[in-house]
Amino acid sequence: MRFRVAFLLPMACCWMLSQVARGQSRSDVQLWLTNPDKSALFARQATPLHFSTPNNQFPTIDVNAQRYFQTMDGFGFALTGGSAQLLMRMDPARRRAVLKDLFSTEGNDIGVSYLRVSIGSSDMDDRVYSFDDLPEGKTDAHLTKFTLAPVEDTLIPVLLEILTINPKIQIVASPWSAPAWMKTNDSSQGGSLKPKYFKPYANYFVKYIQGMKAAGIPIHAITVQNEPLNPKNNPSMVMLASQQDTFIVQYLAPALQKAGIKTNILMYDHNSDVPSYPLSILKDPRAYKDVAGTAFHLYGGEVGTLTTVHDAYPNKDLYLTEQWVTEKPGATTMDIAEPVSRVVIGATRNWSRNVLLWNLAADPNDGPHTNGGCTQCQGAITLDGNKATFNLAYYTIAQFSKFVRPGSVRIGSNDLEQLANVAFLVPDGNMVLVIANTGTSVQTFNIRYRGNTVMGTLLAGSVGTYIWQSQ
Repeated sequence: MRFRVAFLLPMACCWMLSQVARGQSRSDVQLWLTNPDKSALFARQATPLHFSTPNNQFPTIDVNAQRYFQTMDGFGFALTGGSAQLLMRMDPARRRAVLKDLFSTEGNDIGVSYLRVSIGSSDMDDRVYSFDDLPEGKTDAHLTKFTLAPVEDTLIPVLLEILTINPKIQIVASPWSAPAWMKTNDSSQGGSLKPKYFKPYANYFVKYIQGMKAAGIPIHAITVQNEPLNPKNNPSMVMLASQQDTFIVQYLAPALQKAGIKTNILMYDHNSDVPSYPLSILKDPRAYKDVAGTAFHLYGGEVGTLTTVHDAYPNKDLYLTEQWVTEKPGATTMDIAEPVSRVVIGATRNWSRNVLLWNLAADPNDGPHTNGGCTQCQGAITLDGNKATFNLAYYTIAQFSKFVRPGSVRIGSNDLEQLANVAFLVPDGNMVLVIANTGTSVQTFNIRYRGNTVMGTLLAGSVGTYIWQSQ
């Protein structure tokens, strides 16, 4: 069960950090803590820490606000069709409370600022569908049968409710597959896009973005294909780098431009173990002009690959659009330091502008999912009717999302062995430092900023978010 602090922060301010520090010395440091034994679960500690000039031999994390890296777009989850379905089955008042907990920044709410949705179904839906499904043997090159009806009673109303809580939420949309009639195997699973349907499929994106906008939902970015080298999920579709390059340059980008759509195009959207895929597309000057950047997952490869791509093309953005974070079955402790350090700190220290975990909600059996979908994908929240249980992925994102608001800039900090960390300068001028103790023993350490030092201590496996005023 999630622990609650004993007070609420003021509602009037959209930037919480200045309110966190209200009434305290400019040298105070607030700590929000999660312990693996669940004695603290994203809990604000009552006693602030204080900057001073101690003389000790503890390891020191130096925070350097003069070293600037990427601007952050936000932190969040995939709002799958299954997640939306479970939310819509809740009583309206209970659903509103859960969504407020996720998307508001008031009080102890965690302020999720970025979402991923699927164009058509993902594998975490109760069935497979596209937005232009036809009987076997039929085609629809002019997309006269295109419809958002499959999500009009689930995903769309949930997104609209979220937008009333956070009107500035950013949304990236990704297809798991084109409609089956466009594919070489006439199936939702595997196969690839037939060249003769490149143009209709580009227009499919246009109709989707226009339809969502008409429903009141702006789409900030699209990825061209979820996991284009994975034919195993249902739905799924293979799209090799050369095919994606051609599709973007000759069809998708021109179609969006013709329609006056400013939605960003992100390519790849798969694991960091095949950097040649995005690098080969960025090498094409036409594609380089058309794409905003590269989306990655971390199921394979090293997170440092993101820096490799950044260094080759530093003017193109990087995003982490999916990573599954789950608790071990039967575990009584929460191994939060591992995903915080490996996924969130790892991605942000390697130039990612966001971090999205998979997925927002699932039922007690880790469903719904398609026949061919993930059977062990625990949600950030488990929804059992009106009962909501907060899981590892929720707390992993919470340590960042509440305080590292969109527009924050990653700044310099030295990464210490067993004390993984990342620092940010946030829009109101405050500092945020997230530290994960990845060791097996208690760690005491210093945080040094502008010549002043504060001492902190984290239990083995604990994560702390430290917040202080920059001046």
